[in-house]
Amino acid sequence: FLIVYVDYDRIPAGKILDMGTGYGPIGIAIAKAFPKRQVDMVDVNEVALALAKKNAAANQVDNVKIFESNIYDAVSDSYAAIITNPPVRAGKQVVEQMISGARDHLVLDGTLTVVLQKKQGAPSAKKLMTQVFGNCQILKRDKGYYILQSIQKS
Repeated sequence: FLIVYVDYDRIPAGKILDMGTGYGPIGIAIAKAFPKRQVDMVDVNEVALALAKKNAAANQVDNVKIFESNIYDAVSDSYAAIITNPPVRAGKQVVEQMISGARDHLVLDGTLTVVLQKKQGAPSAKKLMTQVFGNCQILKRDKGYYILQSIQKS
């Protein structure tokens, strides 16, 4: 769902971060589609990271770096894009930290793309993204899910 609606041609050159990668489907799909891009995949869950590493190997992608990070705690690079589909159990506070922290990890014209359910707080996330970045677009809305995107303008 998410991967189809992101305009990857619009994303500036540079790395992509899959925040809260889980077992890795988004990051691996992006890495396969864009083999010249480095994709960093982070999660707080060690079991999920082990599965992501196994899935990356099974899909023969070598342009990924998979590591543990509680949100941005272990993330030091800047990215052309940050993509996240946080689990419902992450909670509003975690989602807010993912959004507000993205500003410090995006290059100029870099994008933050977030998938959330309406009941998970998509409308309030859109409001926060607008506050943080000065813009937020709904890329797609379907069956209670929203794909939101903001662009780093300064």
